Order: sequence, then structure tokens, then C-alpha cells
Amino acid sequence: MKTKFTLIAAMMLLFTISASAQAQVVHPWKGKKVAYIGDSITDPRQGASKTKWWGHLQQWLDITSYVYGISGRQWNDAINQANKLKAEHGNDVDAIIIFLGTNDYCHGVPLGEWYSETDAEVLAAQGETKKLEKRKQRHFVFGNDTYKGRINMALDSIKRMFPDKQIVMLTPIHRGRAYFNDRNWQPTEDYTNWCGEYVDPYVQAIREAGDIWSVPVIDLHAISGIYPMHEVQETFGHGNDRLHPNDEGSRRIAKTVYYQLLALPCTFD
Repeated sequence: MKTKFTLIAAMMLLFTISASAQAQVVHPWKGKKVAYIGDSITDPRQGASKTKWWGHLQQWLDITSYVYGISGRQWNDAINQANKLKAEHGNDVDAIIIFLGTNDYCHGVPLGEWYSETDAEVLAAQGETKKLEKRKQRHFVFGNDTYKGRINMALDSIKRMFPDKQIVMLTPIHRGRAYFNDRNWQPTEDYTNWCGEYVDPYVQAIREAGDIWSVPVIDLHAISGIYPMHEVQETFGHGNDRLHPNDEGSRRIAKTVYYQLLALPCTFD
């Protein structure tokens, strides 16, 4: 009997400590200054939702938001948006979140390669005197002609501009139909784009870029739960616009990002 009461007491103590610890948790992004680089899903002027995903984070976490997303933009505009951030706020920003890629897929930007490779010589030694050895050497591919070249250029530039800042990338969400008018009629993601690619490798490239450039990735494509290909998820979109999240869709994205950011420092002070 004594053992039973001792176990119950220990469990109650553990619950009290756990509840106390939870009450003391402060979100690491609370009260910070965060810049947002992106496209129409981030652009405050795009009308699918009254409050954008970053607007919810602003409300919940008292974030100061610097928003540079512009409708229709692709990864080749990331540097322009970062330059504007630098010009307007200098180094007075805590973190940068980049949410791009869906328009590169839509416009058929070729995927390209992360690296090129050359024959090279390099000094090396292991247990003996150093000497020149012939080895392969890889080099980043930079350029606006390919998707991966654009991402390389952007992350290289932004890391040089903001070397001590947290940078986070978000993968594109799933793409439903976007039928705006006869000059802007975008099929669902189960069709290839103009260069014969599905959206999947464009999403995968963001995941790979996180490994290559040591940038945390929040995989909204996989974990947001938004799948506008199903009619029953119309609650997250608008009729013929299943590309841009509505109020409920934006809130769901924000909720997902909110909890993912709990695991990431905003600053490194």
C-alpha cells in the first residue's frame, strides 16, 4: 500500500513539475524582428486572405514584420527583396524567412544542377609530408537560367549580407487549380509544367538546399495538411483559386510554422 501511495505521489510531483515547466516556456521568436521574402502567398496585397500567414505570427508572437513578398515572384527575385531589406533596415533584423518556388515550377524554369565539377590539384597529407594530389573539385552553379542556380545565388548572397542571422526556408505548398482568366490559367499539380517536370522536384530542391547551405527548412508541402487537390479541402481555398490559401488556409500555415519555429533559435546571442 505504501508503495502505491509513493508512486501516486511521484506521479503527481512529476505532473506539477511538467506543468510548471510548460508555463515557463517562452517562444524563441516572441517579440523579434522578422523579414519575409516571397511571392503572392506572402504579399500583403494579394486578396485571398484578410490576414496572411505571417500576420498571424505577428499577432500571436508580437513580431515586428518586414514583408517584401511580391505576387508572381520567383527565386530570381530573392536577392532583390533581400537588398531592399538591407537598404531599409541594415542589420536591424533578427531572422529572415524565405517562401518561394511555386512560380518557378509554374513558369517552367529548368531544374539544373547544384554543382559543376573539374579536375584539380590540392595539397593534402595524412601521416606523411603534404604533397599535391589530383582530385575532383565541385563548384556551385550560379545563374538565373536554372532553379538550382537561382537558389545558389540567393542563399550565397543573403548569407553574405546577413552572416549572423537566422535564415529559414519554407517549401511550396501543394498546388490546386488557379483559373483567373484566359491569360492566367494554371493547371493542378498533377500536370507537368512547360519543361516537363512535376512540382515535386521543385519542392525537393528546397529540402536539398537546406542541407547544402545549412539553412533550416520547414516542409509545408509535407506537414501543413493542406491538399487542395481534394474538393473537400475547399475550406482552405476559393473556388477557382486553390493556389492561394484563404483565411483558414493562411491560419493553418501559420499554426504549422509557429510550432516548427519552437525548435529553432531566432537569434544566436
